[in-house]
Amino acid sequence: MTDETVCTGFFRAATEAKGDISCLDQFQSSGVLQFISGNFLEALYNVPVAIINASMWLDWLTWENTLEDKQSLMRFVYYGGSVEFFFVLATLILGMTIYGLMNNKFMWGVVRCLEGFANTVGRFFAWAGLLMVLQQIMIVFLQRIFTRPDISIGFGIPLQFDISWFAEELKLYNALVVCMCVTYAFVQGSHVRVDLVYAAVKFRTKKMIDMFGSLIFMVPSAVLTWMYGWYFLWRHLIVPNPSASDSLDRLVNKARALRWNVETIGFSPNGFTGYFLFKILLVTFTAMVFIHAIAFFYRSFLEWKEGEESENKYLDKDTLGEGEEAYEGTH
Repeated sequence: MTDETVCTGFFRAATEAKGDISCLDQFQSSGVLQFISGNFLEALYNVPVAIINASMWLDWLTWENTLEDKQSLMRFVYYGGSVEFFFVLATLILGMTIYGLMNNKFMWGVVRCLEGFANTVGRFFAWAGLLMVLQQIMIVFLQRIFTRPDISIGFGIPLQFDISWFAEELKLYNALVVCMCVTYAFVQGSHVRVDLVYAAVKFRTKKMIDMFGSLIFMVPSAVLTWMYGWYFLWRHLIVPNPSASDSLDRLVNKARALRWNVETIGFSPNGFTGYFLFKILLVTFTAMVFIHAIAFFYRSFLEWKEGEESENKYLDKDTLGEGEEAYEGTH
């Protein structure tokens, strides 16, 4: 390695250290197992360094349009979809899992916390469904009865757009319900299950199927969606457009020409112009699915270990109230 070599560590590149060889450099050419081992070893270094050097990748939040802000934003974009970030998360989750295996109360606490987060977020954004209905009624009345071409909402400087803008905005409410309530619906058991063998097997076998599904289906699909969705999001917020194939050095070099270019083009001349919000929701949806996959694995493992008496333990399910038990699961 020459003096021009820049370390590939999660934040060693950000501090512009030169002449060092990271764990990843040493292991990446030796095979898959060595590659994974090297990344896990490097993640142990990256976690504390990420916290210490947070200003290197979070300075852009204060946005003063300086070169340092632009470089900070490009580092944030790179690390958000990087291998290093994945292994940092994997190391943290692995550490929590190992400790949880030794202390089941801690693992139950994680389950209750993550499921509580899913329920809280879902119950809040479920109101978007009501807003969607009310806005649709308002659109019909104003357009068909009062023949208004636009809608003005607010005081002083009102929000005034063509009716077609508000009509297309209904998609946003639908996206809010789908993306922000998906894990809430999962906790409540409201998703449709196509059951071929699940109902016929024993309790512990069900929990093994659940654990397998969370690790083999939920986690990989969330990771893949994040990898594509992360850069898809930023390609609609800034230029030059970042790419998943860009190295950190290349993105930092692009920072000199960086400027905000938020997508505000609608599908129709007077249509909804906030389609960049859907990209943000895609990334948020993916993060929530990933988080709940961990909670679902933990719950399935604990119920498998403790037996049928622990089924739905600490589960905060919605109810229609006393006397409405016959209708539970049908709403």
